[in-house]
Amino acid sequence: MNKLAILSILIGCLLPFTLFSQETLPLIPKPKKIEMGAGSFNLLSPNLQVSAFEEFMEVSELLKDHPFINFSEVELIKKRKKIPENGVRLILPEEGDKLDKDAYRIEVDSQGILITAWEAPQMINAIMTLVQISYLQESGNLIPALTLEDAPRFAYRGLHLDVSRHFFPISFLEKYIDLMAIYKLNRFHWHLTDGAGWRLEIKKYPELTQKAAWRNFSSWKDWWNSPRQYVEMGTPNAYGGFYTQEEARHLIDYAARKGITVIPEIEMPGHSEEVLAVYPNLSCSGQPYHNSEFCIGNEETFTFLTGVLDEVIDVFPSELIHIGGDEASKESWKTCPKCKKRMEEEGLENVDELQSYLIKRINDYVKSKGRKIIGWDEILEGGLAEGATVMSWRGEEGGIKAANSGHDVIMTPGAPMYFDSYQSNPMDQPEAIGGFTPLSRVYDYDPIPSDINDNNRKHIIGVQANLWTEYMPTQEHVEYMAYPRTLALSEVAWTSPEQKDWADFESRLQKHYMLLQRLNVNYYRPTYKPLIRAVYNDSTQTSRVTISSEQYHPTIRYTIDGSDPTAQSPVYVEPLELLKSTIVKSAVFADSVRLGAIDSLQVDIHRAIGKDVIYNNPWDTYEARGDSTLVNGVKGGLSYGDGEWQGFTKGGVDVTIDFERREELNSVSIRFMQVTGPGVYMPGQVTLEVSDNGKDFREWHTIKNNIPTTRARLTFKEFKFDLKGKMARYIRIKATNPQRGYLFTDEIIVY
Repeated sequence: MNKLAILSILIGCLLPFTLFSQETLPLIPKPKKIEMGAGSFNLLSPNLQVSAFEEFMEVSELLKDHPFINFSEVELIKKRKKIPENGVRLILPEEGDKLDKDAYRIEVDSQGILITAWEAPQMINAIMTLVQISYLQESGNLIPALTLEDAPRFAYRGLHLDVSRHFFPISFLEKYIDLMAIYKLNRFHWHLTDGAGWRLEIKKYPELTQKAAWRNFSSWKDWWNSPRQYVEMGTPNAYGGFYTQEEARHLIDYAARKGITVIPEIEMPGHSEEVLAVYPNLSCSGQPYHNSEFCIGNEETFTFLTGVLDEVIDVFPSELIHIGGDEASKESWKTCPKCKKRMEEEGLENVDELQSYLIKRINDYVKSKGRKIIGWDEILEGGLAEGATVMSWRGEEGGIKAANSGHDVIMTPGAPMYFDSYQSNPMDQPEAIGGFTPLSRVYDYDPIPSDINDNNRKHIIGVQANLWTEYMPTQEHVEYMAYPRTLALSEVAWTSPEQKDWADFESRLQKHYMLLQRLNVNYYRPTYKPLIRAVYNDSTQTSRVTISSEQYHPTIRYTIDGSDPTAQSPVYVEPLELLKSTIVKSAVFADSVRLGAIDSLQVDIHRAIGKDVIYNNPWDTYEARGDSTLVNGVKGGLSYGDGEWQGFTKGGVDVTIDFERREELNSVSIRFMQVTGPGVYMPGQVTLEVSDNGKDFREWHTIKNNIPTTRARLTFKEFKFDLKGKMARYIRIKATNPQRGYLFTDEIIVY
């Protein structure tokens, strides 16, 4: 007997049998049922035997990925009565077993591990559960005694990666898939083409990888703000890359072994600048760098698209082929003679129907190959393609519409399923596209909206999170944005709503940081800086202040006199009720040491709260709290989508507040945000006017903006006016919108 085997036996004997019986395993996603037993099974037991029914012989090879299971051959179990009494055994259920068809069962005792499942996908899920159990424990060779049964809520559990904006090597994609498997995600959506670069070898069209896969700036932002040129492969400053068909096949096989289907996305008719730069004859203008949409009136377009799809279908066995279908401008189609002729010949009334013509035609072609198309929810415009699956990304409305019309839907709304948005205070984070999607917001999401008819809920077949990589140039940055949010996604996709609980998930999450560290994942570390929020209570005329932290059960100390918190400051235990305006500050402490930065919030209980607001120019799309938004005593948070920021476009901001009588006014302030990625800008200038009758207004002062439009990072600016005791009944605030984007404001504060 070798030394390792002797040591393993001694360790197993020294550990008490009740080691794991006092608490359950912190698995993510949370399983349906788990009962802990006494004792454990040591995977380092000498002569560990792995055996399997014939149906699982191939799947059993996946056990070699387990960090503590070592074996050379798998023994075939030919008859049920010859199932070994020890070791790791992969078996089918007995006749009459009530195990659900999509479920698996793991039973562990001191003799071994028995895994039961009906089919290979469920057996793979069970094996990945064993992998996760080992990574979660300091002694990963010891599997605690237990009985576990589990099954997923949704069949489709997806994670997307955009490799067009930035190219990532196969080695990283393998790691990406490894992590997906551990957390039971089973669809890898591979966004292979977009304006920033074409990434898949198409042998019929070599220019796609000789030139359309390479650009002249490594930074997507620099390239986007340039003339957006493509360069030949081999050019000294060329940036990009592509996957050969053999490399793609390798990744597909690698993922399939772990129960993951790779779904390719080939964009059409929009997001195709890179194609039209090298094959300009497929555009409406016939010239490179003029269009980003295919010419639908040109029959050569369909020759090209079907030729590409033939090779894609040959490489990818996935039933679903993603064709994009989003954000086509359609402007060139309106004036293109070929497109006009196509519309006349097909009896199409508008360009929406022209896009639908392309979608339906491609749909028919893909169906003729035995596959199905999937597209972003804009494929709904102009008519639905029969049998197409819809991926709802602009919000839930498209998904609701598709599900209620009988189409299968994968829910992936921009918030909270876009992991390119900020996950913490944007002012402390690397630049991102915008938005604010903290871990808790991902976890709270339910993919089945209440607005879907009960009979059509079955059409919500899954959920997916997307990683668009405009601002993720490195592998480490992708991991930083994906984790730990992907863990929350896994529970949204797998676990039934009645079993979900944020406090429980947060507790389990603490153990998974060790797993991520062991696998060298550059995950986002929770910030020490707390977050202060204040909500005005109209009935008590007080402001209720809450302080939260991303840390797990931290000690938070606070002050309400404007001073910085110290180790002697009071500990935050419950919300504070404030009777007057004040500055609240807070920080996290460990004993007497402050950890991280101080958060500060000016709480304003001001004179405009509850007053009537007259909208001389209405808000646009972002209603927030409606007429009460700007005077409800609540400041907006870090995202314009949090329900407290009101959005204005055409005409800018133009509102009047009525104080009901002439009052002495000392100051007026209004705050705006800027985050240029999604088109949110500061106003050009803000003007304050006053009036006694609500008709005749006198300009008091104008403040010009000094924040440049080139500042992309989230920025707030307060425009404050000193009225010096001016008497007036009405005040009017006007903010111009020279950038023609969105202006967002949250509260007009008056003293």
